[in-house]
Amino acid sequence: MDQGSQKASVTPYEEVLDALSSLITKRSRADPSIKGDRFDLLFDYIKILDLEEPISKLKIIHVAGTKGKGSTCTFTEAILRNCGFHTGLFTSPHLIDIRERFRLDGVDICEEKFLAYFWWCYDRLKENTNDDVPMPTFFRFITLLAFKIFTAEQVDVAILEVGLGGRFDSTNVVQAPIVCGISSLGYDHMEILGNTIGEIAGEKAGIFKHGVPAFTVSQPDEAMRVLEEKASQLDVHLQVVPPLDANLLNGTKLGLEGEHQYLNAGLAVVLCSTWLQRTGHLEVTNLQQNSSLPEQFIKGLSTASLQGRAQIVPDRHIDIERSGDLVFYLDGAHSPESMEVCARWFSLAIKEDSQQQTLNYQPQDDARTSNELIQRDSGGRSRKNSTQILLFNCMSVRDPQLLLPRLLKTCASHGVHFKKALLVPNISVYHKVGSHALSSTDSQVDLSWQFTIQRVWENLMQGNKGVDAQSMDAVCEEVKDDTELCVKNCANSAVFSSLPIAIKWLRDYVQQNQSIRFQ
Repeated sequence: MDQGSQKASVTPYEEVLDALSSLITKRSRADPSIKGDRFDLLFDYIKILDLEEPISKLKIIHVAGTKGKGSTCTFTEAILRNCGFHTGLFTSPHLIDIRERFRLDGVDICEEKFLAYFWWCYDRLKENTNDDVPMPTFFRFITLLAFKIFTAEQVDVAILEVGLGGRFDSTNVVQAPIVCGISSLGYDHMEILGNTIGEIAGEKAGIFKHGVPAFTVSQPDEAMRVLEEKASQLDVHLQVVPPLDANLLNGTKLGLEGEHQYLNAGLAVVLCSTWLQRTGHLEVTNLQQNSSLPEQFIKGLSTASLQGRAQIVPDRHIDIERSGDLVFYLDGAHSPESMEVCARWFSLAIKEDSQQQTLNYQPQDDARTSNELIQRDSGGRSRKNSTQILLFNCMSVRDPQLLLPRLLKTCASHGVHFKKALLVPNISVYHKVGSHALSSTDSQVDLSWQFTIQRVWENLMQGNKGVDAQSMDAVCEEVKDDTELCVKNCANSAVFSSLPIAIKWLRDYVQQNQSIRFQ
């Protein structure tokens, strides 16, 4: 093929991504007209797709929450898969490939099945929607797709993570789940869910169904009051679950890093045991004995894997002999509370590293691989000085003035201080879903939000002196960047037009400073 025809050719998978992209609306999620946004339309879509009866037969575990719901669902799936069940797991968002959202038996759905189920749903909806019943929006469509996949694949259990809130979330078309869970609640998506922890709790409690048992973890008083009130209205037996006792794991470690995961693991264990009891599988579990968990539970908890949550990745681009010289610590924290948890995890993880202990490392090319251990070299190379760098972005609906101080303060309390913050935009184009839509070389990228974050960071680093925007620009102009890779270089921060360029800057920096390990 010549170059011209290669450019014109679109793979079947890219066709799907383009069709999906057409379902992304331009409205902000905070648009007041979206509240509930004709939730009843979902039942029309389900009728069009003939999914009413199949969904009613699914044995569902439904989980909402502000923090930890994805981890809870991941632990839950791993436990039940190790108990021998055919599992379906629906989570969001995806990091690299949309198929990550649909897992069958712990593995992303294969491309062939994804394409077949996608067009089956898309074509039927296209043919049967109109002005009164328009095409579903992006998240509603992929939720319907998940139901199609799980019913067609006849999974034994479907584990559904709520996308946003609960009451009006598209997963909440489920009428009779086996059990419900609510992970830790905090302040997030207030523009949609309400400004108080009570209002947020009320939205999350929207997944409670009459007479269906529900479990939650310890919550702020106001949130717990609202959850209990909603539960009593629906005759729901709501129980509070303590964090998992590490002694029950018989010496193994949780597959997901961080102390906070014991909270999510505790919730996952009761969701699984309740599901097993209510579906008549009493032979699998005997949780009355408190000395240890069933072997299948321990195996599930210790092998659970979720990319981008407290994940440690030594940079493979660098000479393997020096792979420890640039190590990425990845986390998706985006609320003040989770920033604190993330900072605590990072601080302890780099201390462990510097003490020549083992690093938990999940290879990028196999998300299912359990944490492999890389033994730190006991030679002189691993005793290099370490430098901490923050590579950061948050969406403009978040407030960096709430997020960054929590991160800095928690790190500082552990003696960790960042040398520099690298600020980048999200690379993917807003109207595209697929990786083929990346615009890392687009010189027209709007970086105004990154400059705002930069001002917040510089103010924090200069001791909250309240430096105004004009003097900020003066400070920035004084610091020249010889690499010419960054757009705006300040004393304590730099803005880059894309993530790949920021990574290139880091790798070059590592090559020039071979006596230092960058974390």
